[in-house]
Amino acid sequence: MTETKFNILVLGGGGREHALCWKIAGSPHCARLFCAPGNGGTAAVAENIHLDEKDHDAVVAFCRENTIALVVIGPEAPLVDGLADTLQAHEIAAFGPGAAAAQLEGSKGFTKDLCAEANIPTAAYGRFTAPEPAHDYLNEQALPIVIKADGLAAGKGVIICDTMDAAHEAIDYIFDGAFGAAGAELVIEEFMTGEEASFFVLCDGRHALPLATAQDHKRVGDADTGPNTGGMGAYSPASIMTPELVAQTMDKIIRPTLDTMAARGTPYRGVLYAGLMLTTEGPKLVEYNCRFGDPEAQVLMMRLESDLIPALMASARGDLSGIDLTWSQDPALTVVMAAQGYPGNYDKGTRILLDAVDESDELVVFHAGTQDASDGAFTAQGGRVLNITARGKTVAQAQAEAYAGCEKIDWPEGFYRKDIGWREIEREMNQGEK
Repeated sequence: MTETKFNILVLGGGGREHALCWKIAGSPHCARLFCAPGNGGTAAVAENIHLDEKDHDAVVAFCRENTIALVVIGPEAPLVDGLADTLQAHEIAAFGPGAAAAQLEGSKGFTKDLCAEANIPTAAYGRFTAPEPAHDYLNEQALPIVIKADGLAAGKGVIICDTMDAAHEAIDYIFDGAFGAAGAELVIEEFMTGEEASFFVLCDGRHALPLATAQDHKRVGDADTGPNTGGMGAYSPASIMTPELVAQTMDKIIRPTLDTMAARGTPYRGVLYAGLMLTTEGPKLVEYNCRFGDPEAQVLMMRLESDLIPALMASARGDLSGIDLTWSQDPALTVVMAAQGYPGNYDKGTRILLDAVDESDELVVFHAGTQDASDGAFTAQGGRVLNITARGKTVAQAQAEAYAGCEKIDWPEGFYRKDIGWREIEREMNQGEK
């Protein structure tokens, strides 16, 4: 790509979008960068604007008025809603899959059925649209068991049950509307044993370019206790994803998925995020996401040394040939600071002071649910609010730097896990003792 400069629009307002904006803003190809709606952190690297992502005509009109060459769609909801299709129909490059392909995240049952068709290793499952057959199926299953709302539930539609009573209650809970329309259908899955890992590839409809590995921490409490969340921290790379496991994942999971989607006439473009369970039988697919993970995007962007814009453009245009990305050998780790009470009820509007944090190339605070206050402070406007992200020579060093940053943040109403990266640090210590 020549040194052409582009106006770019990033849609979303979370930590993922701040990380993407931070990386895009540093590109020589970036002219003007807009973020809708953005947050208190994106305002430092992009122009925050109000734009209703559900109003496709308004998004197209904004792109026309501001000569937008590329729209990067951060969250899953507008992808499932078909915004990428609308933009592409108006000849505006959009990074992200169309609505049909985004069903890989929009419907867990859709993905499970695709796995069955393409012989992709995953958990055994049943798919249901009514409570009674779901309860009957459950009675024949072993414990523990996983009950999932079929649709988009902001990362909270998965319930792991250790008793039959709890599992039956989970079925009723979902069908009674706990997750709204996302719970009109549900999936009951076999519980898989192993360690989880996140694997990302860029896709152009036919080919996949592996990005980097990461490991998320879903549970709210230390030692992976408490309810699932949208993610309380992450690190990259995940050494448990050996080159052999990466090759198996590409051959048995990613390529069959892309081939099947293309054969159906719904080719997948954008980033494909495979949540994996590394079992004794090899990697198995837990679920797909059709966008960068959050908080995994934060550690990926900290490690990416290449210019991001050419890769996003190539994916949107359907041709990744010639794209090669370089990654820092140094690990990155991010710690999520959340509002007290998350993932349950929490207060909004509490004050956050970041003046004492010394940000650098090695330490960045990515904002998620923040808003500028009039006096230079920020206010918390969400559940997951800040992502303190650091790079180091080891995961242990990156962890130490991230937690040192956490300690300098003045936010009494916030909390964070104290053990992000613990598995990888144990592996580093064991490797050092050999």
